[in-house]
Amino acid sequence: MFNFTPLLGAQSSEAASQSLLELDGGIKILVDVGWNNDFDTNLLKQLEKHVPTLSFILLTHATSSHLGAYAHCCKHIPLFSRVPVYATEPVIALGRTLLQDVYASTPLAASILAPSVLSEAVYTFRDNPAPSILLQPPTQVEIAGYFNRIHSLKYSQPHEPSPTPSTPPLGGLTITAYSAGHTLGGTIWHIQYGLESVVYAVDWNQAREHILSGAAWLGGIGASEVIEGLRRPTALICSSKGSQRVALTGGRKKRDELLLQLIKETIQNGGTVLIPSDSSARVLELAYLLEDAWTQAKGEDDALRQAQLYMASASGNSTIYNARRMLEWMDSDIVREFENQAAQMGKNADDKQVHKTSKAPFEFAFLKVLERKSQVNRALSREGPKVIIASDSSLEWGFSRAFLEYIAHDEKNLVILTERTSPISKSHQGLGRKLYEVWSRKSGIKGLDDASEDPPAKAFGGGGAEITGRHVRVEQLAGQELSVYQQYLAQQRQILTTLNADRGGTALEVADIVEDDSSESSESTEDEDEEQQGKALNVTAVMAHGRHKLGLTDAELGIDILIRRKGHYDWDVVAKKGRERIFPFITSKRNQRADEYGDIIRPEDYLRAEEKERDDADGVENTQHGATKEAAVGEKRKWDEVGADSMPGKRLANGISRRRRADENRPEPMNGVLMNGDAESEADESEDEEDEFNGPVKAIFSTKSISLNLRLAYIDFSGIHDKRSLQMLIPLIRPRKLILVGGESDETMALESDCRQLLSLDTDGSDHSTDILAPAIGVSIDASVDTNAWSVKLSKSLLKRLHWQNVRGLGVVALSACLRPGEDDPGGEEENTKKKLKTGNDSIEGQAQQNGVQGTPILDTVALGMSSITRTAAQPIHVGDIRLADLRKALQAEQNTAEFRGEGTLVINNTVAVRKSGTGRIEVEGMVTLGAMGRLDGTFYETKRKVYDMLAVVSGA
Repeated sequence: MFNFTPLLGAQSSEAASQSLLELDGGIKILVDVGWNNDFDTNLLKQLEKHVPTLSFILLTHATSSHLGAYAHCCKHIPLFSRVPVYATEPVIALGRTLLQDVYASTPLAASILAPSVLSEAVYTFRDNPAPSILLQPPTQVEIAGYFNRIHSLKYSQPHEPSPTPSTPPLGGLTITAYSAGHTLGGTIWHIQYGLESVVYAVDWNQAREHILSGAAWLGGIGASEVIEGLRRPTALICSSKGSQRVALTGGRKKRDELLLQLIKETIQNGGTVLIPSDSSARVLELAYLLEDAWTQAKGEDDALRQAQLYMASASGNSTIYNARRMLEWMDSDIVREFENQAAQMGKNADDKQVHKTSKAPFEFAFLKVLERKSQVNRALSREGPKVIIASDSSLEWGFSRAFLEYIAHDEKNLVILTERTSPISKSHQGLGRKLYEVWSRKSGIKGLDDASEDPPAKAFGGGGAEITGRHVRVEQLAGQELSVYQQYLAQQRQILTTLNADRGGTALEVADIVEDDSSESSESTEDEDEEQQGKALNVTAVMAHGRHKLGLTDAELGIDILIRRKGHYDWDVVAKKGRERIFPFITSKRNQRADEYGDIIRPEDYLRAEEKERDDADGVENTQHGATKEAAVGEKRKWDEVGADSMPGKRLANGISRRRRADENRPEPMNGVLMNGDAESEADESEDEEDEFNGPVKAIFSTKSISLNLRLAYIDFSGIHDKRSLQMLIPLIRPRKLILVGGESDETMALESDCRQLLSLDTDGSDHSTDILAPAIGVSIDASVDTNAWSVKLSKSLLKRLHWQNVRGLGVVALSACLRPGEDDPGGEEENTKKKLKTGNDSIEGQAQQNGVQGTPILDTVALGMSSITRTAAQPIHVGDIRLADLRKALQAEQNTAEFRGEGTLVINNTVAVRKSGTGRIEVEGMVTLGAMGRLDGTFYETKRKVYDMLAVVSGA
């Protein structure tokens, strides 16, 4: 069984992607935790319902449309942080810097508390609209912790994931990551479970780029066939975004030339170029290209050398730092460049000029990173042309919006759009989408996907077009709004009290999420409001799960039903393994202040009685004299004792000075992340400080009009598959079920029509049409493969007669046997029956027989009386898949000439041709000729013999 449900990103203009895959045995897999740039919590309601039953999560790309809601879910959705997550190392590192950039750039990323949550608390103020109260956002340290929990995988590495403890076992399910080519570390996931082979491929790119080698669909000699792991899946989940887009003639080289041409023209006119992009994925391609162009520019008279090159992102240094240490994930040319630079520097160790000019990839000499507003303001105040890559491409957050407002009035300036930005939401388009629509009208491009078919090689003036943008600022709650919020918190505390009394076993889980009030007495009062806000939200979500019985059936609960359901006191452990045979136990972490390594050790808890008395006496003496004894040089201070130099300042409730708290927040490398970037000076930091409010805050929205007098241009740097790639690869993949997601309705319908024609007939002419499905958001479809398969047991007598053949790690045998019911199993099964009787379960077995429930059927040897009328031996068969490259090596080892000619044709001794069809069928064509001495040429028979030798012969039994 395989059911697929697109939670987000199906026949929709919004780019956010979330997909739910359900397999036999209650296995649920969530692929991607995408979010839009409107940060609407209503989009996460469907996801929240499935969190208690999720087995694990897979992430595909380090973009906001694929993991933008990950940190929010970890902080505000109970049980989400316990679900195992799998991704490649670049997705983990770049995703972390992306979300740190998002939360540092816009307060709206914290998301607004839904009005429905406040509806019961504001019943006395129904005439007034509900305030836009912001949730408590995760800190940068918390975001780093969330991503540290993700399990990293390598490409082409099969892995058996571990499920969430409260979910059913996975039963041999394996996941394998393959390169998607769209972003660094982007993944095409292959999920193998029993007979189900599911390939999840959303936002992939087959074309080779500067730092990415393209999707890993094809392999073999000349990349002429789909690799075995992705070939002929039972279900292919593919994105339809860009399905009607025609690739630019000339490919990557022509694209780069158009970009540099527009930049040079603007620089020569003394203008500024703004290139909106994301902050961690596609920005690497642009940064590498422009840095290389500045490096290749000859002399100071070149137009490019006359302009300053900037990259504006709140996490820019972290992104570049992570890119430097992930060269093995990039294209082979990048690795080769790094090796050549290292070899050149080794040969010319004494040449200072070589050391000055040589640099490794992503060690930028011309590109400067801007991470703070003060740096951005100084860059804008400098005279002369500038080229700026700024986040984000939507222009709803990040520095790109500030640059746009600054340069919009001058017609010498230029904005280069690198992708067709999707609308933020149904009610809010966003500045990026509005800019694309203005360019579309000015250039005469009306179709959604016509921009690359015949792209204009020039920029178009904005003509004073007016566009409006939304601004967000925060204010502290006060007056009536604060009273409403306090009523809401009081209601949540009351819910927590009833929850602990009524929910029984599940109340302990609340203790893991909501910490005891007594343990918070050591925290500062300023931090109390912020933590209490997150606590209340968690309790609300937990209560929602409790009202729906956590969304679990009795079968899905398993043995946990003993503590999660009232009135259940018995559990059948027959045929159960591991945890299902042990009474469940949940530990409470109510007073735990710990990390992954366990509880924090407090030395005072292990003091002897006389040591405690001496410490108490010292404490009383110090209190009476009103002084603190300063430790001598080399002497250790006692627990929670601070130096004298830190006493004049204010102290926090837990004894830690504010200066020490500030030191802990200074930028330092942590988990591959440069927190807050490289600080230039304390003055810069003071300039960037804004009004920070303690306690709950609300969002205030306002609109601002921008008059576009600058020029607009569009060059596709999205790195998404085009029409030709889809029409070429999907017939080669030959899926049994094709599921289309991730595109607008028009794109999806057009691709569905094209695929119906391409997949109507197989390459050999036989009719094996593929089912094509295009579900809408929230619609679950059954994509199970139609197969007839049963589980049987082999008797000992039959097992002794079998001769197994090893084919790529699998045991294969052909046999003829007699099928018997499970209760007729002779010999070895009697011991199992005796063991069952000893456990006292004979009454249960008798009840099962009365209900018609039988055991697994058994294959046994054919009786002697039936051997004369039954065919007991199967014909030998050949099993395996021959690669023509391996066949070529084998023939060349025996002094034969073998070379590839044409499209996948292997020619041996100029007399025999070997071809391989798309279905794996091998065709050997040739003739028997006389040699130089009048002898028969045995090339044809020798080639056939080699073909058979490379296959496993499975004999009958």
